Amino acid sequence: MGLKNRTRSQRPDPTRSMDAESVSTYRKRLLDAIDVDEVAKLGRDAQRARLERVVTKLVSGDGPLLSSTERSALVRRVVDEAVGLGVLEPLLADPEVTEIMVNGHRNVFVERAGRIERADVGFSDEAQLRQTIDRIVASVDRRIDASSPMVDARLATGERVNAVIAPLALDGASLTIRRFPKPFTADELVARGALDQPTIDLLRGCVKARCNIVVSGGTGTGKTTLLNVVSGFIGRDERIVTIEDSAELSLAQEHVVRLEARPANVEGHGRIAIRDLVRNALRMRPDRIVVGEVRGGEALDMLQAMNTGHEGSLTTVHANTADDALARLLTLASMSELELPYEALREQVAGAIHIIVQLARSDDGSRRISEIAAVMRQPNEAPTLLPLVRRGDAMLQAPLEHFAPPPWLQDRFAAAGLLASRASR
Repeated sequence: MGLKNRTRSQRPDPTRSMDAESVSTYRKRLLDAIDVDEVAKLGRDAQRARLERVVTKLVSGDGPLLSSTERSALVRRVVDEAVGLGVLEPLLADPEVTEIMVNGHRNVFVERAGRIERADVGFSDEAQLRQTIDRIVASVDRRIDASSPMVDARLATGERVNAVIAPLALDGASLTIRRFPKPFTADELVARGALDQPTIDLLRGCVKARCNIVVSGGTGTGKTTLLNVVSGFIGRDERIVTIEDSAELSLAQEHVVRLEARPANVEGHGRIAIRDLVRNALRMRPDRIVVGEVRGGEALDMLQAMNTGHEGSLTTVHANTADDALARLLTLASMSELELPYEALREQVAGAIHIIVQLARSDDGSRRISEIAAVMRQPNEAPTLLPLVRRGDAMLQAPLEHFAPPPWLQDRFAAAGLLASRASR
């Protein structure tokens, strides 16, 4: 095709309209031009490089006349459709995006800096959205269809994915992708106002004193982020076993064993639950057990581990207040198949948990510590909480107030060499 004809071509400009027909046309031509089996053997980066060269050649050969920027955009979009997640790839490449939410093919939202906003992208139709979901599910040997319309999965790059389709999703398929930003350091959390330096020192002391710590908060309050920071205070000479539904923790210590739960396969077999991993971890000679989140009967196994020689363990739980966290742990422990009396479960919770760190999310999207409390064990009574750190306002804008630790915690600090014993003072 000559330059004049290409310039006058009436074909739609695929970079300006990014219409699905144009992208689909080049995608089909790309698949015809390559050896799919050969490309499949390449790594992700090598695949993209090979496909980008082929698409560039196709577009330069007989496509509309494009600038370098337009050509690059078209090539990237076609390759994203061929091997990536299509219109979602630019969002996945944006380091400021922490969550991607798709409500039907027309509505895509993202979370940036703790705030949800509509994204300027969309799928051409429901079929394209389903194709993207199927591609994610197939990559982890799962399936999603009318008989199994919900699925949890994880992308190769670590993002956690949840998808729901009809008949459960009434207004089109729903897709949620949670991304995990780079781990923050303690100093970075202080700079962001999540907590202050005295609170960091308190948490470091609690870890050194081998207190069992529960990080509590609602969805998206930064529980895993804080757990990652607090876990970093564990000594480098200790053996740590981490247990998670989806691997999110990133510990800097050398002696770390990372375990991840596994869902059932397509046939419904092979499921390995968090509870199975907690039980197995006890046979691995851990100095510390770190459970990403307890949400079922594994809470009892975790409590028993904390009560039987594995002090200094850490976990998270979904709860809106520190008091609710205690109550929720009791409820989760009762979900075990062991039918223990309520009083026995209450004693397990009171004896196992030393510190509760409560997180909350303010209206401006920032995530901050709202309270740190010590668990006060009362013989034959429900445990109570003694505040160690607390914010004075519900808006989370007031500075943190600090209170003296109870005698039992002071004794732990003294035993760990963090301060003089009470007897010598």
